[in-house]
Amino acid sequence: MRDVIDPLLRAWRAGETAGLVTVVRTFNSAPRDPGAAMLVTADGAAAGSVSGGCVEGAVYELATDAIAGAAPLLERYGVSDDDAFAVGLSCGGIIDVFVEPVSRAGFPELESVASDLDADRPVAVATVIEHPDPARVGLRLIVRPDSVEGTLGSPVADMRVGDDVRGMLAQGRTETLGFGPEGERMGSGMRVFVNSFAPAPRMLVFGAIDFASALARLGTYLGYRVTVCDARPVFATPARFPDVDQVVVDWPARYLEGEIEAGRIDGRTVICVMTHDPKFDVPLLTTALRGPQVAYIGAMGSRRTHDDRERRLLEAGLTAAELARVRSPIGLDLGARTPEETAISIAAEIIAARWGGSGAELAQATGPIHRHQAPSPDLDLASPLSGPKPLV
Repeated sequence: MRDVIDPLLRAWRAGETAGLVTVVRTFNSAPRDPGAAMLVTADGAAAGSVSGGCVEGAVYELATDAIAGAAPLLERYGVSDDDAFAVGLSCGGIIDVFVEPVSRAGFPELESVASDLDADRPVAVATVIEHPDPARVGLRLIVRPDSVEGTLGSPVADMRVGDDVRGMLAQGRTETLGFGPEGERMGSGMRVFVNSFAPAPRMLVFGAIDFASALARLGTYLGYRVTVCDARPVFATPARFPDVDQVVVDWPARYLEGEIEAGRIDGRTVICVMTHDPKFDVPLLTTALRGPQVAYIGAMGSRRTHDDRERRLLEAGLTAAELARVRSPIGLDLGARTPEETAISIAAEIIAARWGGSGAELAQATGPIHRHQAPSPDLDLASPLSGPKPLV
């Protein structure tokens, strides 16, 4: 919804009904991730995309039907021998989309959600996309860290689902959950799509060198909130790092300790140690490895530098298992030489770690390109959201 929020909010404020189509589940090499959205307004204008072009024509018609009063609808698109290029996904993927009308009456909380998005405050929209009672399809909860608005049709369901959604919001997870009709965690019959809008994940770059400058620019481009930290004020200046969110002059370990104590380090955080100086690296990596679990820890330096650093860390009391979490020398083997090339190799390793990629050439590999959940053998592809439920 984030990518269509501006035209959606304009239509909502004008008192119009818009048709919103959201990807709620994907299989195989689907072109868009859950949460991708397409909007059709009352004047026929379209914004956003759910498939990169493959099925936009078909879902456009469904969105116009929603504007005209059709009930919310769950639909599946995938490859069909007869019409793969007409209304299917020629890439071989499968997507489930939820089509719904959006108006002031049906989504009174939209403006407050838009305010949260604009202020980068965490908020999740949990929408019923399947239920034995058709009247409850399309109902939603708006979940924030300290509050819940809306209803899924009963106080019991609101309480049970709200608790699970709050946990997902803390992790920034967007996916479909399965429950019983009243939110029973071991039941079935109700599906809820949870669209989490958490603040952007953080990238902490320690060491204000030219390689760090290139990596910081790339981190910003990839959607991270980037902080550069160095104890040397002559190097850690906004003028040298104009594209980042924050430049900090502090001893790296002390700064990281403060961020951990403040609860600003989480499982999506990326830590890149570019200093390759023992007096900074050893206390910094000790703090990072003994702090909360993070998405990635990488340390720059030659193999000789890393061997020496590893010896010092072992002497400082870290275990071999803890040291195994450090990726060093940092980055994938791309043959990089320049700061910009090196930054790309580091970013590639971060992306591979996030999605479970191997770093190998796709041309030499087999199987799906994207690492989405594959359908189980007993999945009925004719029925949206049939088969095993995702993690609840």
